[in-house]
Amino acid sequence: MTVHELSRTDARRIAVRAQLLDDSRPTDLLAVVRHLTLLQIDPTAAVAPSADLVAFSRLGRSYEPARLAAALADRVLLELRAMIRPSEDLALYRAEMADWPGRGELRDWQQDTRDWVRANDACRRDILERLAAQGPLTSREIPDTCAVPWTSSGWTNHRNVTQLLELMVRRGEVATAGRRGRERLWDLATRVYPADPVVPADEARRVRDRRRLRALGIARAQGPQCPVEPMDVGVAGEPAVVEGVAGLWRVDPAYLGQEFAGRVALLSPFDRLIHDRRRTVELFGYDYQLEMYKPVAKRRWGYYALPILSGDRLVGKLDATADRRAGVLRVDAIHEDEPFDPATAAAVRAEISELADWLELDLALPGSRPT
Repeated sequence: MTVHELSRTDARRIAVRAQLLDDSRPTDLLAVVRHLTLLQIDPTAAVAPSADLVAFSRLGRSYEPARLAAALADRVLLELRAMIRPSEDLALYRAEMADWPGRGELRDWQQDTRDWVRANDACRRDILERLAAQGPLTSREIPDTCAVPWTSSGWTNHRNVTQLLELMVRRGEVATAGRRGRERLWDLATRVYPADPVVPADEARRVRDRRRLRALGIARAQGPQCPVEPMDVGVAGEPAVVEGVAGLWRVDPAYLGQEFAGRVALLSPFDRLIHDRRRTVELFGYDYQLEMYKPVAKRRWGYYALPILSGDRLVGKLDATADRRAGVLRVDAIHEDEPFDPATAAAVRAEISELADWLELDLALPGSRPT
């Protein structure tokens, strides 16, 4: 098979187009989610929830968050491990759930997790019986009858019910049935997931790899293990090399040779265009970290800085906060990786104004009064 030779510009444009961030804006929310395969959920909403920001970046101010909420309520979209996915895609995960904790020789951590679930089988069965009789329920409404506590150096330490529920999701036994405020509602998976035929595990993995490559445009064939959603794509697509970047890539050939016209977009820190930080550096030469967990004095760009896309380049970061009590989108800084030319500066300001209008907030730029 021919190995496609791409410039970095080619590769960037493929990545931008694949993520629906060129100037051909989509118009339908469900079509966007089906193409992207997922919207990541994150509780931080310094500007807006990440899933809504991703949708706004594609659809513009016509996007209404109520449409996403309605699709979840109607279960056209479903939540699986903090990702919103099309309901029909659940069939691609059910065989993997049945194989939990995995096929073949298990790693130490897989064995430890399996053994912990086994040690707490009475609690697991109690959860299933309680949900069958009373569900859906929040985790707070489920008694902790675990015989062995979950131990961790992180925030999950002794959060026995929550951790067991998460593992029961991976086993295909329970599912997120909705939310009460920010709290998840749990129910039996058989009541939540569609009764579509289960796709065999190997075939499902190949389909997911192909769909992931369609959403990314260009990706590595292999990469480090990532929780929930891989960054690599196996043998999907066709091989490619990128000028000035070591190693082989996989590219979706449907994007080769297409014309490109870009636009300015403000991205969620969890946007899939920049989620793979290594790819972001290799293709875009863009340095970015989410700094909300850093001390204030060590932040370069702000608590929840939004990456700024212009055409096929990532050109800066927007440090902004939605102050809903004051009714203002407060912009503390527009960080320019390199000085913006007048056209870029104007387009970025216009997109920030669009964001404020979508949020139904006045705009307060540095050194100015809200407008």
